[in-house]
Amino acid sequence: MNETPFSMKEAMLFSQRIAQLSKALWKSIEKDWQQWIKPYELNINEHHILWIAYHLKGASISDVAKFGVMHVSTAFNFSKKLEERELLKFSKKENDKRNTYVELTEKGEELLLHSMENYEPTENVVFQGAMPLRRLYGKFPEIIEMMTIVRNIYGEDFMEIFETSFHNFESDFTEEDGKIVKLQEEKKEIS
Repeated sequence: MNETPFSMKEAMLFSQRIAQLSKALWKSIEKDWQQWIKPYELNINEHHILWIAYHLKGASISDVAKFGVMHVSTAFNFSKKLEERELLKFSKKENDKRNTYVELTEKGEELLLHSMENYEPTENVVFQGAMPLRRLYGKFPEIIEMMTIVRNIYGEDFMEIFETSFHNFESDFTEEDGKIVKLQEEKKEIS
């Protein structure tokens, strides 16, 4: 008989605990995200696609689907809606005619940057829920265990894109008068 390093009870408890916590957290995240982007007449998938297109600069629909954790048809259909609003443009690469790529238009970048500038943490329930930990430890939770689980499910490529987007955010944006603003190219080079 094959011995497992865990009991079935332990496995069930872990699986249910992570499911219940994830569902509760997602419900709050979803509500916060929808409230944030409501003025821009975007849904969560559309906003996420704009974010991905911004950070990956010429992402394939497959990349958008993978990083956006959505089906390829969902990524394509919502990208099409963004194209109709002139927020995204589709293209094919000379050396890769099989894949469709998306890129932000100037209008799309302006809308995304405007949404970032108008992010209001005091209206974000999840952010407020993390504040006691920040006050206690002097920083926000890094959620390293959750990142490890996601890495083991979605792979190293997913985590590289994840880290790249946050690295880009760190290096491309600053805060002025309590608002997120994009650094100008000359300021970015000096930093």
